[in-house]
Amino acid sequence: MLDKIKQLTKDTVVYGVSTIIGRFLNFLLVPIYTYAFLPKEYGIQSQIYVFISILNVILLFGMDTAYMKYAVNVKDSDEEKRNFSTPYLTVMIVSFFICSFVILLKKPIFALLVIPSDYYYIIFYTSLILFLDSLTIIPFVKLRIERKAKKFALFKFLGILLNITLNYILIVKLKYLKLGVEAIFISNLASSALTLILLSPSIFKSIKIIIDLPILKKLLKFGLPFLPAGLSSIMIQGIDRPILTQLTDLNTAGIYSANYKLGIFMMLFVSMFQYAWQPFFFQNAQEKNIKQVFSKILTYFTIAGSLILIFLSLFIDDIVKFHIIGRGTLIGSAYWGGLIIVPIILFGYLFNGIYYILSAGMFIEDKSTYIPIITGLGAAINVSVNFLLIPVWGIVGAALATLASYLIMAIAVYKITQRFYKINYEKRKVTTILSLIILAGAVYYYLMYIHKLFFTYKIFILAGFITSLFLFVLDNNEKLFIKKKIGFKR
Repeated sequence: MLDKIKQLTKDTVVYGVSTIIGRFLNFLLVPIYTYAFLPKEYGIQSQIYVFISILNVILLFGMDTAYMKYAVNVKDSDEEKRNFSTPYLTVMIVSFFICSFVILLKKPIFALLVIPSDYYYIIFYTSLILFLDSLTIIPFVKLRIERKAKKFALFKFLGILLNITLNYILIVKLKYLKLGVEAIFISNLASSALTLILLSPSIFKSIKIIIDLPILKKLLKFGLPFLPAGLSSIMIQGIDRPILTQLTDLNTAGIYSANYKLGIFMMLFVSMFQYAWQPFFFQNAQEKNIKQVFSKILTYFTIAGSLILIFLSLFIDDIVKFHIIGRGTLIGSAYWGGLIIVPIILFGYLFNGIYYILSAGMFIEDKSTYIPIITGLGAAINVSVNFLLIPVWGIVGAALATLASYLIMAIAVYKITQRFYKINYEKRKVTTILSLIILAGAVYYYLMYIHKLFFTYKIFILAGFITSLFLFVLDNNEKLFIKKKIGFKR
C-alpha cells in the first residue's frame, strides 16, 4: 500500500513543479499588467481569457479524459496508435472549424464581451492560441499515461518560461513599441507554438491517419458528459465576479478578485495532486486492496490540505503585508480589507480536492454521466448563494458561495459513488480533521473580530491544530512513521 502512495506522491511532486512555477509566475504578472495597462486594457485581456477558457472546454468536449480512460491499459502498438489518433484527429478537425467560425463571428463575439472594435484584430491571436493549444492536450495526456512526469513538467515549464519572458520583454523592456495588450497575446501564441513543437516528435511517433469509428463512439459516450461539466466548473470559478459587480460595485468586485487570487496556493496543491491522481487510479483500479489505498489517500490528502489551509489562513495577512525590497507589498493596501475571505476560499479549494478523490469510482465504473449533474448542482448552488448572501455580507457572501458549491459537490459525489463503488473511507478521521478546521476558523475569526489576532496567538492556533491532528487523527503506526522521519529517538 505504501509503495502505491509513494508512487502517487512522487508523481504529484514532479507534476507540481511545472504547475506551481507556471501559475505562480502568471500570478506575479498581475502587478506588471496593472502598472503597464489602463484598467480598460486590463479588462479587455481579462474578458478575452474568460472567452478562451470557455472555448478550451468546448474544443476538447471531454476527449482528454476519455482518452486517458481507455488508453491506460492498451499494450498493442497498432491499437495504441488508433487510440491516440482517433481523439487527436477528431479534436484537430473540430478545433479548426470552431476557430474559423470564431474569426468569422468576431464582431458579435467581441460585442458580447463589450470589447471596442479597435481590438477586433486580437481575435486572430485568440483563434490561433486556441487551435495550437487544442493540439497539445492529447499528447500531454499521453505523457501522463506513460508516467513521463519529468518530460511533461519540462515541456510545460519551457512554454511557460517563454510566455513569461516575452511578456516582460515586450511590456517592460520594449515598451516604446507600444504594443499594449497585444504583447500578452503575442507571448501566449509563441508559448503555444513552442509547446506544440516540443511535443511534435511524440505526436509523429504515435499518430496514424485514421479515425476509428468504434473507438470514437466509445470516447464520445464517455467524454461528452464532461462538456457541460466543464462549463459548469467555469461558472463555479467565475460567475461570482459579475454577480458581485451587479449587486455592489466595481470597487468591491476588484477587492474581492485580488484576494480571491490568493487562494492560488491551495489551488496549486489541488492541481498538482489531480495531475497525478487521475492516471494513478485508472492504472491501479484492478489492484488487490486498491480501495484501502484510496481510503488512505483521502485521509492523507485532507491532512496535508488542512495544514496548508490553517497555515495560510493564519499568516496570509503577514505574507501580503510584507514589504518586498523596492517593490512594495504583494497586493496594494487598498485591497487588504478583503483578506477576510481568503480562509473561506482556501477551504473551498480543499473540498474541491476531496471531490476529485471521491469521484474516482465514477471514472472507473464508467458512470461519467453523473459528472454534469453534480457540477450543474454546484453551479446552481453557487449562483443561488451569491444572490442570497452578497446583499447581506458582501464579499464574504460571495466567498461562502464558492465554499458551498464545492462542499455540496463533494457530498453529492460521495453519496452517488458509494452506490456502485463502495469504499470504506476513514470517515471518523476525515470528519475530525474538518471539525478541527472549523474550530480553528472560529477562533481565528473571533480574535480578528475583537482585534486581538496577534502573531503569538496565531502560533498557538497552528501548534494546537498540529497537536490535535497528532492526538486525534493519526494512529500509532502513523505516529511512529512520522517520529522516525523527523529523527525522533525513543
